[in-house]
Amino acid sequence: MSLQALLSRLVRGPARTEALAAELAVSAAHLQEDVAKLRLAGVDLIERDGEIRLAHELQLLDADVIVTALPSELRAQVAALQLRFETDSTQSDALAATTPTQGVAIWLAERQTAGQGRRGRAWVSPLAANLMMSLSRRFQGGFTALSGLSLVVGVAVAEALQAMGYDHVGLKWPNDLVAEAGKLGGILVQLRGDARGPCEAIIGLGLNIKMPRSAGLDIDQSWCDLAQLDDGEPPSRNLVAAAVLTHLLPALDQFDRVGFAPFAARWQALDALAGKPVRVLDGASEHEGLALGVSDVGALRVQLVQGERQFHGGEVSLRPLGPRAAHRTEGRTGSA
Repeated sequence: MSLQALLSRLVRGPARTEALAAELAVSAAHLQEDVAKLRLAGVDLIERDGEIRLAHELQLLDADVIVTALPSELRAQVAALQLRFETDSTQSDALAATTPTQGVAIWLAERQTAGQGRRGRAWVSPLAANLMMSLSRRFQGGFTALSGLSLVVGVAVAEALQAMGYDHVGLKWPNDLVAEAGKLGGILVQLRGDARGPCEAIIGLGLNIKMPRSAGLDIDQSWCDLAQLDDGEPPSRNLVAAAVLTHLLPALDQFDRVGFAPFAARWQALDALAGKPVRVLDGASEHEGLALGVSDVGALRVQLVQGERQFHGGEVSLRPLGPRAAHRTEGRTGSA
């Protein structure tokens, strides 16, 4: 019996333990082993009076539901949509595959065992709790022309969430989705191909939907999920994925045609640190100043004592100054 079969059965409703073992054609001992594995993977289960059930309603990812929820004009852009129950990371899956010549290929997973964020940091990915998605696409420009791509992705995702009613979602340069309570998600962009163009981008997104409290203990910075922002039950991950793609696919098309400049004002409107004191870590150097937003190519603008300076991605890290020191922590983060 696979964990996928057990979880899929429990999603349909509670079951008597003996009947469940018979239905799945396993021994009672084997069933208890897999129940323990589900718990270890982050699934909250309740066992009482010979019955087992999920502690909270759970909906598994469904490729057909996601594609059907897309506007008809965008469905044709989805060259492939791969859904895995468990994988090392969706980003690794996308990197190992061939990028389509037209449209996008999309990978989603219920669980990642080796998810990574920017600069190789570990990414906490409990089973069937969050949205872990990667997308591959070809672009006409070279590596330099794709400067600002992670910011465009952030704009699209934040605007998708705002359209769903999450009004207070913002962005932190260069790749974080944030809310007042902490980090909501992260973006990872990896490029390959001809540095002069065309090239391919593999875009990873991790978005916290309903993080189990037990999994949250492994995260060493302030974080939040849509369940907290919604003060209740968030929308299904299928609908969130469809909403993100509905905003992201047109944004990528526009970026491929005209670059980042038209997105600069939209990014500024979502900037969580606009006008606030920040510390910039640039390799071995540290700089403190006021965040001024981004340039027309997506560079971070900071007002230092000596004057304005612009910082580009790579090894640059941005941290707010002040009482919200928890935001400064580097290390294990929420879900990508």
